[in-house]
Amino acid sequence: MKISENLAPLARTAALGALALTAFGTLAAFAQETAPAAADAAAAAAPVPDKGDTAWMMLSTILVLFMILPGLALFYGGLVRAKNMLSVLMQCTMIVAVVMIVWVLYGYSFAFGGGTSPYWGGLGKVFLAGVTPDSTAATFSEGVVIPEFVFICFQMTFACITPALIIGAFAERIKFSAVLLFVVLWVTFVYFPIAHMVWDASGLLFGWGALDFAGGTVVHINAGIAALIGSIMVGKRSGYGRDNMAPHSMTLTMVGASILWVGWFGFNAGSNLEATGGAALAMINTFTATAGAIIAWVGIESLARGKASMLGAASGMIAGLVAVTPAAGLIGPVGAIVLGAIASAFCYYFVTVVKIKAGYDDSLDVFGIHGIGGIVGAIGTGVFASASLGGIGYAEGVTMGGQVWTQILAVLVTIVWCGVVSAILYKLVDAIVGLRPTVEAESQGLDLTSHGEVAYHS
Repeated sequence: MKISENLAPLARTAALGALALTAFGTLAAFAQETAPAAADAAAAAAPVPDKGDTAWMMLSTILVLFMILPGLALFYGGLVRAKNMLSVLMQCTMIVAVVMIVWVLYGYSFAFGGGTSPYWGGLGKVFLAGVTPDSTAATFSEGVVIPEFVFICFQMTFACITPALIIGAFAERIKFSAVLLFVVLWVTFVYFPIAHMVWDASGLLFGWGALDFAGGTVVHINAGIAALIGSIMVGKRSGYGRDNMAPHSMTLTMVGASILWVGWFGFNAGSNLEATGGAALAMINTFTATAGAIIAWVGIESLARGKASMLGAASGMIAGLVAVTPAAGLIGPVGAIVLGAIASAFCYYFVTVVKIKAGYDDSLDVFGIHGIGGIVGAIGTGVFASASLGGIGYAEGVTMGGQVWTQILAVLVTIVWCGVVSAILYKLVDAIVGLRPTVEAESQGLDLTSHGEVAYHS
């Protein structure tokens, strides 16, 4: 046998090995080339928050906090008598702090926990379980997200301001402990369920197609109804109808109202959840509806009383802001002017006529402005959202009549849920800690008797 014949099998084996190595190298190279593509596809499947949207929502969140502290606190504080100024400031401050804790512990989960119930969000995100700096929340655009912590903070400020609005109805005559206990119970059993029903994708009213861009039902009707029930169940202020109970500082009230208007841009335009043209629409409507409402209130007051007051202008300002809240990103700027003016007229009538005839003591007109303004705004949204009136239009197959009826149903659900549960909670709080301070404490002023300090020194 020749040597070449003995080496032939070895040569064939070497050739096959070389071929295998070549094939392996080709596969490795292909894998290296396709791996980035696969990674890119995975990245494309998981949207990344836009820095501009994130920055806008962080700013909006801070603006809503600014609405409460110092805005609402000063607005309400100026409207009460000097001896109760600090009590209002303290109630607003503590409500914000308490609701923030409740929101993080379980409120966010109850409202937006990912559950499928039409009435609450479940326990899936109690203690913010599963929320990280990398987790995201959806917006109104497909594939556009914001950091979930930002969404949590934004919604948290809404949960804070809503119960703070209520206290104006029984200002100057309620125990500090009663306020705090009521607020914890109220946000748990009224605010969180309504927020879920209106704003969560699995919510009852969301499923009906009810429109509430920034909180007409969730915030204003909710607070207004609870305020009306509270003003009746807590009772009238001592000396109501006999003593002078005029605002002690219209200057502070004007400052507070102005801060509210500025902060409301975070409230309304921020509810778009993105820094887009939708936010710009909500922004201009927050300007125009408020302007229309101020002019309407002052005009009506001038005709009815012969004088235009600063209190009237401030009241019209808030009425317009309330009315445009549910409609802000859905109607046109001219429609917003009309909606603001209509709401202002209704609010004026309830504040100056209905309250007097009915005989309830809604100290700072929470129901007359927030409740009535919210109802007019919520129903008016169904009208002015029409494309023929400058709005963005309805969902496919929905008519103006159909949308208005849906809005009315959403308003009724909110009124009934809030009214019944709030009445039960007031009774419960009264049984546990009592709602009213003593007559002597109320006469001396809650600043001194509840907090041991006074706002002003002579």
